[in-house]
Amino acid sequence: MDPEIQKMREVVLVYLDRSGGLQKFVHDCKKYNDSKQSYAVYRFVISINPSDIAELDATLGNYILHNPLQAAQIFQSVCFVAIKTLSLIEQLQTEAQISILLKPRHLPPLPSYVLSLSTYPFNYTSQRFYMSEGIVIAMGTVTKYTQGARFLCTEESCPFSEGFRCIRVHCPGATESATVRTDFVCSLCSSPLQEDMKFRVLGDKQIVEMIDAKILNALKGYSIDKSYFRIQAFTLFLRDELANKMTIGNHYRIIGIPACVQNGLQATACIEVNSVQLYKPNGLSSVSDNFKYLLSLTSSSCWRFTAVLANIFASQVVPPGTYNTLKLAILLSLVQTSEKENADYLDLLIMTSDTLVIDRLLNYSLCLLPRGIRHPPSSDIFPSVSKDKHGTGSASIQACSAVLAKGGICYIGDLSSYKKDKLELLQSVLESRTTTVFIPGKKYGEEADQQVTVSVQTNFWSFVDVDSSSKKHIQKENFLIGQMDLSLIPVNLVDGFGLLIYNEFPSCHPSSPVVHHILKKAMNPEAMLYKASQQFRTQDYEEFILFARNLHAVLSSEAESLIQGYYLASRRVRRDSIHGSTLSASALKILISLAKAHAKLSLRETVLEEDAVIAILLLESSLTLKHGTSALCVAPNPVFPFDLSDENSLQQRDIYLIQCHHQLLKFIAAYSPGIHINTHEE
Repeated sequence: MDPEIQKMREVVLVYLDRSGGLQKFVHDCKKYNDSKQSYAVYRFVISINPSDIAELDATLGNYILHNPLQAAQIFQSVCFVAIKTLSLIEQLQTEAQISILLKPRHLPPLPSYVLSLSTYPFNYTSQRFYMSEGIVIAMGTVTKYTQGARFLCTEESCPFSEGFRCIRVHCPGATESATVRTDFVCSLCSSPLQEDMKFRVLGDKQIVEMIDAKILNALKGYSIDKSYFRIQAFTLFLRDELANKMTIGNHYRIIGIPACVQNGLQATACIEVNSVQLYKPNGLSSVSDNFKYLLSLTSSSCWRFTAVLANIFASQVVPPGTYNTLKLAILLSLVQTSEKENADYLDLLIMTSDTLVIDRLLNYSLCLLPRGIRHPPSSDIFPSVSKDKHGTGSASIQACSAVLAKGGICYIGDLSSYKKDKLELLQSVLESRTTTVFIPGKKYGEEADQQVTVSVQTNFWSFVDVDSSSKKHIQKENFLIGQMDLSLIPVNLVDGFGLLIYNEFPSCHPSSPVVHHILKKAMNPEAMLYKASQQFRTQDYEEFILFARNLHAVLSSEAESLIQGYYLASRRVRRDSIHGSTLSASALKILISLAKAHAKLSLRETVLEEDAVIAILLLESSLTLKHGTSALCVAPNPVFPFDLSDENSLQQRDIYLIQCHHQLLKFIAAYSPGIHINTHEE
């Protein structure tokens, strides 16, 4: 025996003993032994730390990293000796019956251990460990594969006609036909081999498609980064304990062995995954000095900072001071994005005749988030099912815009361009934040039909062209004061969106600052037209939103009482004799979400009454557009009643909002007398 191999076996035993791996191995053996059943293959998963092994023996550490299949054989021989010495599995006869899967916890943080399909060349021939990361864009159903099989020689006089001498075990990248088929011959006498079917060991297999995270930049529709790159999806094989460990749309870091799978004339690059870890981006970010200075300047009022923020936001796309209500709503929606299960969502539906400008503004805002997806009309918004392209015939669930935008924004464009069935599905998703994919069993080789529920954790943005929608149908005449004609869109779908905003600043007038801005940008696209664009760059807003969205806002008792009082009063006021209250059940959630978002946008973790006032005014304005004005009777543009040009205008706005607060307290006292709210004496 090679003395180097013998030394590595000794190091393996020492490492297993020190790391606790030997104890786990004995426990796994006990399960097999207790079953009293003979298997062709006994499979063991051994978790290893390459750096610890390299400290014990550099040769073995290097062997594991660069020759994992051969290193597994060393672990195999050590495990076989341990089983026989300690009599751990009575049914085990030969070393070939042991299958070892090495599961490294990490790899050295060096470029040579990183595999990316966006870079060339893709080295799939060296069967060693690589680390890769990406987003899951397709997932197949779990099917069976052969872990191992026992073959017997058909020549009765051959020693291989009995026992467990001819064992076929699955290898990384191998197809099913490489493990079991009918044309194997005996290595001793060259007679045909025949499988002993009762000893075949089956395992779970799942095929997953993953793509480089750079795809998110390509799906934004507008990108600040003008660099070009190549993107290609690659196939992952998840086996046994790793099946169903991934979720479609999530970002993962995996460790595995690359291989090339031949399917007829088509060759597919794939990775046999050994380890899966959910990728957690670095959430640490900071706010720029200019934002900090602005926050200190506006600290005298809880309303000023967000007002100035909205006023100067997106000055690269629209002039400062225009679309302030919409820009504030966009900022609130941006900071209210999260990948948590029970997140507070804030969806936007915009009624406008300035579709070009609004589209540019929403596209620009998407790019401030890592996951801002502009939905292409040619594809599906929600997951769909197709046949797996690797020849298995099983179903594969394809990702979509809404799933890829997990924890971000999905911008679906003009809502009136979608057909009725798509709008009904969107309404269902807005209500439940889940969608169900139906998989017919007969079509995909399954015995029974399946239903897979996919979580949709994103905010939706959309708009409706007021001019085009008014031409498609006859408008109603019996409108209430302040109410818009929304008959083109289903009522329940409109209620599904958190905020309905009407753009009151059309750019159709020749003297409009928006027109001047568009003309100047057309002549010089890179020009910085305003001082705000220089002081508050797009990168500054990216960092600011990343910081603000990670804040955890908590409702104060005063804000909670104000929100509850308004909600109960509005339910009593907004009623009709036929349908009862016109206020949807989700209105309370939307109010809380808006208030929390305003607190986070103000860089606070406590939601104050001032945040609740802004939330109530925004929602009341939205409700007025849907159902007409109520007894509260807010102005058409309640959050920004006049232009913000200097400090005096900010002072006037504060006085106006204080008056709104007092008016709100009177409204609650009149229509929801059971709610006790502390009022400040003048």
